[in-house]
Amino acid sequence: MRGKVGLVIGLSVGYVLGTRAGRERYEQIKTQADNLWNTAPVQKQVDKVKDFAKSSAAALPSTVWDTAVKVTKAATTKGTPGERLDAALETGEKSEGDLQKAAKTSAKAVKDAVDDGEVTVDSGSGA
Repeated sequence: MRGKVGLVIGLSVGYVLGTRAGRERYEQIKTQADNLWNTAPVQKQVDKVKDFAKSSAAALPSTVWDTAVKVTKAATTKGTPGERLDAALETGEKSEGDLQKAAKTSAKAVKDAVDDGEVTVDSGSGA
């Protein structure tokens, strides 16, 4: 499916860029594309993707960021370079469980969304 969509988009872009019909045809194509984008089914899918992105799938990046901040703070504390390294490693090890939990939560959210039919997955076969 991805290959077919890519082909259609490529042909459309090539036609728009290569057309000799000029500005009038370009405006006509642009208007049709805008009309398609603003249809209820397309916007429904856009809203689903936005909602999914805002949901628990966002848990992993924030946890990674929080862990990076903690490790950086530990690595920049006072002490010898060896002590700072030990503190950073200890903080990283303590945060490992949080990262694993967030990764599992995100993976479950993706699986649930796919199972519920909210998100479709392309197998990558190009057909």
